[in-house]
Amino acid sequence: MAIAKAERLMNLALCLMNTRRPVSKRELRESIEAYHEIGSDDAFNRMFERDKDDLRELGLIIETVESVDGDVGYLARRDRNRLPEIALDAEEAAALSLAAKVWQQARLAEAASGALQKLRAAGVPFEDTQSALEPRIPTPEPAFEPLMVATRERRAVSFDYRKANAVRPEARQVEPWALECWRGHWYLAGWDRDRSAVRVFRLSRISGKVRSRGGAFNAPVPDHVDVRAAVASWAGEGATATARIRLRRDSGYPLRSKAVTSEPIDAVWDELEIPYGHGLDAWLVEFGPDVVVLEPAELRADVVDRLRAVAKD
Repeated sequence: MAIAKAERLMNLALCLMNTRRPVSKRELRESIEAYHEIGSDDAFNRMFERDKDDLRELGLIIETVESVDGDVGYLARRDRNRLPEIALDAEEAAALSLAAKVWQQARLAEAASGALQKLRAAGVPFEDTQSALEPRIPTPEPAFEPLMVATRERRAVSFDYRKANAVRPEARQVEPWALECWRGHWYLAGWDRDRSAVRVFRLSRISGKVRSRGGAFNAPVPDHVDVRAAVASWAGEGATATARIRLRRDSGYPLRSKAVTSEPIDAVWDELEIPYGHGLDAWLVEFGPDVVVLEPAELRADVVDRLRAVAKD
């Protein structure tokens, strides 16, 4: 839901709930600032009816009251629109507390903490238990918050993005579908308007500001977006072929975790056999001089080409 519409619905709900008598459409139009911008009566009537229906779909009970002189008014009585008592068992309360801790490093931490305080005020018991394991979802990238908002509100965005083998970033126009954290990095999946194809972007490679774009989405949003599967396929997950590489000692732990075999060669290098799939060359480039590709020859050539492209300037 767009922020402007959500604010308008909230203002309408507050007006209907904070009156002791039915309020007419004329009075509501005068009281709610968003309705001041509507020029014609017909346009206002259509918007008001849609807003009223939306509030009812959200669960607000709105009464329509007709006076003796035929005027129609609207009222949302507080006693009929109270939330039921919140009752959580120990496991449910612990799960909510754990979820709030997960977002502690994000800007959602304040909202999560506020939600817990409101639940405590309502009588829901939460125990501040200290655990040896403290869950965290780090969100250090500046692009995270604007992309999260754009994904939720279905707004296209543009940003500058540097690929692994590129020296300079390129402008991208994207219809964002989903954000997901995988192996310590955040990724955005969406529709790349310039390339007319599905793409996945690593947030740490986005530079500058994320800018909103106008217009509706061009591509349909799938019911399920598996960001991890897309990234994993680029990193060679599930591949049937293997590649042999040399990896500097005490480095490249993500590669070591994928290794089929690993043998020490000397005091500096280990030799590993790892799954080989589409996009493995881009991933290996990220480890720079700590990785040497032995075979297959085409993977070695792709890695060399990418490194040359990076060093070109």
